[in-house]
Amino acid sequence: MRQDNELVLVILNETSQDPNQLWVADITYVRLVREFVYLAVILDAFSRRAIGWALSRHLDAALALGALRMALATRPVTPGLIHHSDRGVQYASDEYIDLLTKNGINNISMSRKGNPYDNAQAESFMKTLKYEEVLLNEYETFDEALRRIGRFIEQVYNSKRLHSSLGYLPPVEFEAEFYKSPDQKPSALIMSETVPF
Repeated sequence: MRQDNELVLVILNETSQDPNQLWVADITYVRLVREFVYLAVILDAFSRRAIGWALSRHLDAALALGALRMALATRPVTPGLIHHSDRGVQYASDEYIDLLTKNGINNISMSRKGNPYDNAQAESFMKTLKYEEVLLNEYETFDEALRRIGRFIEQVYNSKRLHSSLGYLPPVEFEAEFYKSPDQKPSALIMSETVPF
């Protein structure tokens, strides 16, 4: 089922030409005043849009599943969709693999051992999040971190932050421009615009 070496080469050598062809996933930690919490994110590689995310006090499969469930609730699964992640145990768990396959995502790729560059797009998102939100704040509570990180992802990163790789458009606007083209099929349309915050 996991075609690590084959799919990762596709990911590295080809750019996603349409939404929902390649989803990339990653997890990072966020420091609060008295504890650490963990953030899981899934991006659509086409637009770099964060389509699923979850914050938790626990670094476990439930964290990754929360981000995946959000992505599945807001995006259609298209034929041939590839899900790519690092080699974290959360992504290799039976529950995570089962949720992917039950939703028709059978192309499951994981980074090659010891090669973080295979997941560079997700790593880049985490760096942006840290420098533009997390490191600028001292979150007192889990709820404050959840609220502020959610606002950053949905209202800043997805909706306002310009990306040179997208022609200096934010992800939401880049996707909107893509769908204005008359040759785009309605089956590829996004199911939901944003998660409210």
